[in-house]
Amino acid sequence: MNLSNLKPAAGSTKTRKRIGRGTGSGLGGTSTRGHKGAKSRSGYSKKIGFEGGQMPIQRRLPKFGFTNINRVEYKAVNLETLQALAESQKLTKIGIEDLKKAGFISSRQLVKILGNGAITVKLEVEAHAFSKSAIAAIEAKGGSAIKL
Repeated sequence: MNLSNLKPAAGSTKTRKRIGRGTGSGLGGTSTRGHKGAKSRSGYSKKIGFEGGQMPIQRRLPKFGFTNINRVEYKAVNLETLQALAESQKLTKIGIEDLKKAGFISSRQLVKILGNGAITVKLEVEAHAFSKSAIAAIEAKGGSAIKL
């Protein structure tokens, strides 16, 4: 056996249908597209959500919900994260810039400190918002929580 006489396994390949090659082929005439209608024509492509002319479901159903334009979104940062940051960089004061440098927030995000985890060192923390448990934990260690 060599490269010149390799063949696929028996029954593993089929010849493709050659559509639109005359009536004698058995696949001429309408070329397997049936009679008339959009699908029989060239250039047909079904739009997303098209239901054959029936009113589509996204237009039958009413709009619902409410988006508050005054909503303020905060990026949550836990106390355990602050503890890890303080240990790794030997910080006693953690501000927004420190969190940006460490990659916890991006440039325009507002930060809320949450009370998950524990801190073991005295920290001065600057953020846009604090949970009650976070303030209690920070002040219990003699630190301070400064709202921006």
